[in-house]
Amino acid sequence: MTVTKEPAGYTGIQILLHWTIAALIVLQLLIGEDIKPAYRAFSRGTEPSASDIFNANVHVYVGLAVLVLAIWRIAIRLRHGVPAAPPEESILQKRIAAAAHFLLYILIFGMPITGALAWYFGFRSMGEIHELAKPVIIIVVGLHAAAALWQHFFGKTDVLVRMLRPAGRRVP
Repeated sequence: MTVTKEPAGYTGIQILLHWTIAALIVLQLLIGEDIKPAYRAFSRGTEPSASDIFNANVHVYVGLAVLVLAIWRIAIRLRHGVPAAPPEESILQKRIAAAAHFLLYILIFGMPITGALAWYFGFRSMGEIHELAKPVIIIVVGLHAAAALWQHFFGKTDVLVRMLRPAGRRVP
């Protein structure tokens, strides 16, 4: 089987993984502070409450789910490829988009890894990196969403639509 490096669009599974990971990241940003009481208790050598343990576990397991889904997403990307940038985009726009996607992938992989290293192995420096990455991912995700909306409404490209509808599916 030949790998298509620039297919016409994304597959249904690529779209599902994109939006699932996005939703889980938003959830993490909303509940991320809930891990701190348990982490502080463990760091002090005290017993966290049952609700603190529950909240921490939710954060940790959702983070690990993001990591697993991101690995799956990369595997599909390597096998299937991704659509080419719209031809009307300038070289600068294409480079900015590539850099932004690279940074998003670094964050999508890096945040769960640093969080797991801090939580499971007590690497405080990884916890600090994890914490410092939070505003970065908020900014990068916000810019990513704004760029997709700009492309759709002002650039009049199919960038947003192709992440909403699998390749080959037509709208009646």
